[in-house]
Amino acid sequence: MSYNWGLIHRLLHEVQRGANDSFKPRHYAEEHATQMESEGQPMPNLDSLRAEAADYESLLFEGGFIVSRPEEEGGNGENFVLTERGSRLLAILDDPQQTQRQHLADKGDAALVPEVFDEMAAGRP
Repeated sequence: MSYNWGLIHRLLHEVQRGANDSFKPRHYAEEHATQMESEGQPMPNLDSLRAEAADYESLLFEGGFIVSRPEEEGGNGENFVLTERGSRLLAILDDPQQTQRQHLADKGDAALVPEVFDEMAAGRP
């Protein structure tokens, strides 16, 4: 399996913006597909992309990249905040040089395993 880093990037940005609003990974997947199409990329299978987004929500939560947003920060039980790990992942995905993003791709399925990610983000092979 290889991760759809563009979709993960989109989901992490939506987590950042998500105070007082429920997190809607399937909806964000649709918006991501529309954006891809407007940029001249082929339109992906929406059903698959929606399912993938929902899977990524679970993966990011279980991996400690996102946690439930506290009520005092606009949490409603259905939205999240980035953890330190999630912020590091977003910074890697935002980096225009893409060096660390290539390291993520090189790690394959293990890239989002917390221990593997933490070592990679700290600059260890």
